[in-house]
Amino acid sequence: MPAKPNHLTQATADKLTALGQQIRAYRKGLNISATTVAQAAGMSRITLHRIEAGEPSVTIGAYFNAMTALGINFGIIPADTPEPTTPQRDDDHRGWIPTRIRLADYPQLKQLAWQVHGTDELTPTEALSIYERNWRHIDEGSLTPHEKELVEALHLGLGEHHAKL
Repeated sequence: MPAKPNHLTQATADKLTALGQQIRAYRKGLNISATTVAQAAGMSRITLHRIEAGEPSVTIGAYFNAMTALGINFGIIPADTPEPTTPQRDDDHRGWIPTRIRLADYPQLKQLAWQVHGTDELTPTEALSIYERNWRHIDEGSLTPHEKELVEALHLGLGEHHAKL
């Protein structure tokens, strides 16, 4: 394992470790192999493993490539931003994204995904892509509340790099 740079504070090292753990958990939640993500990100599986371990010697560009391959957005939050004081309600699902999206649970998506053969489930990125490419064919009045929630969550969680629905 590479030596930790002398100028790295423990707080920074802890944040890199947490970031790596979040990237790994997200990848595993999507049920995508490390090899597949590494290839999509243009890096070796070993480099992805080092990212998921939070190693500081990996370039920030490599971190971003791995996150982009997984469809993870990255935002800057000032360190002095106070934590929200209003607790999130347990039943508030805004921004929630399932790891796999069953076509049978979303009638409009199922109709749009007629060309997808051999699977009953999609990744969130695949589902968002299908919604966006075919949104003009959606009957918005026929969207169930559950499907509206999914579309909103996909757009909030993954939509920064995608066209607005």
